[in-house]
Amino acid sequence: MEPRKAGDAAGMVDLAGLGFDAGAHLLVKHVLNQVGVGEAVTVRGTAPGWQAQLSAWCRSQGHVMEAGAGVVRVRRGSAQAGRWRDAMPTGHSDPRAEDAIASRAHPRWGLAARGAVVEAGAPEIHFRLSDRDELWNESAASLYRQAVAAQWDPEAIDWDDAPVLPDEIEDAVVQVMTFMVENENAALVIPARFLGQLHPHYRELQAALAIQIADEARHIDVFTRRIRRHGREPALSTAGGQESLKSLLDETDYSVASFLLSVLGEGTFVSLLKFIQAEAPDPLTRQIARYAAVDEARHVALGMSHLLYRLQREPDFRNRLARAVEERHEALRHTGGLNEEVFDALVVMAAGALTPEAIAEGSRKVQALMKDMADSRYAKLVRLGFDPERAHHLSSLHTRNFM
Repeated sequence: MEPRKAGDAAGMVDLAGLGFDAGAHLLVKHVLNQVGVGEAVTVRGTAPGWQAQLSAWCRSQGHVMEAGAGVVRVRRGSAQAGRWRDAMPTGHSDPRAEDAIASRAHPRWGLAARGAVVEAGAPEIHFRLSDRDELWNESAASLYRQAVAAQWDPEAIDWDDAPVLPDEIEDAVVQVMTFMVENENAALVIPARFLGQLHPHYRELQAALAIQIADEARHIDVFTRRIRRHGREPALSTAGGQESLKSLLDETDYSVASFLLSVLGEGTFVSLLKFIQAEAPDPLTRQIARYAAVDEARHVALGMSHLLYRLQREPDFRNRLARAVEERHEALRHTGGLNEEVFDALVVMAAGALTPEAIAEGSRKVQALMKDMADSRYAKLVRLGFDPERAHHLSSLHTRNFM
């Protein structure tokens, strides 16, 4: 209800026998909200001590109580009076509003909902990621909604659609799945770490990262279940592979980590998952890869959207991204990159048999996969504004461990 204009008849509150310890203030507040600041309402009551309780409540709320001969009136204070004096607004809850997304989220906003008013005296809660231009993503809300609509249940997969394969082929699938789990662990941990550092004011990105983490947990689950489908245990994890992933975990800048993990790493993994979907020797493995590839493509889109936003505002940040690729390449120069077992497993999986002709065909397919990965990285780098020569150079420096 709209407040009355000055000059309108004052309101009336009859509390009867209701005391302030039982909620009488709610009735007074309701009527005060219907009058303008500075206007008064008449209050009546019969509960013992109600006038003293009303007086204390008015002081706490910034209203003025005027007691006369048998009549008590309450004059409404300003909206920022009493305990709401110096309260701090936190923007607008609707992201379409001009002032919705603050350029910097204040520590005093803490965990409040965006659009809420934070009472004076609330504690400061410091989130490391609180600068909009260093983290914002204009596609986060839509990608979150897409992710919600696209969630899939591992129990809906036909786990029986996995005929027993020759040992050498099953071993290859298990090695590839082991490699996938290891990389998905990194893809889960990295956004989870940044999520805990992100100011809740940027709730659209918060939601998008949270569901991305859930995606990765589901991928780890289904890849592990595929490993164990025929009684196998996970295969080899190499020191070089672990070092490559550790270099991602060590990156503290959100934008750089998004670039290395989501754009280059997961972008490369989309190609790998599509390869597995096409070349896996059993329907179960192909089905898992198809579902996971859709999720990973969405993760890439989230990273690309953020970087396009930041680079539009800070074009020189491309130099920081390029330097990150070069520094990572140099740091991993001494490692073996993609372990031989994984490369060989991809060949055998694509071959489907250990014959010269089949292995030759499997090797050709894996080489085509490598080219597709490089081309995909190049295209993303060009889209981010790198000139073609530099994009080609940076793509060639990407870790041989794929992620």
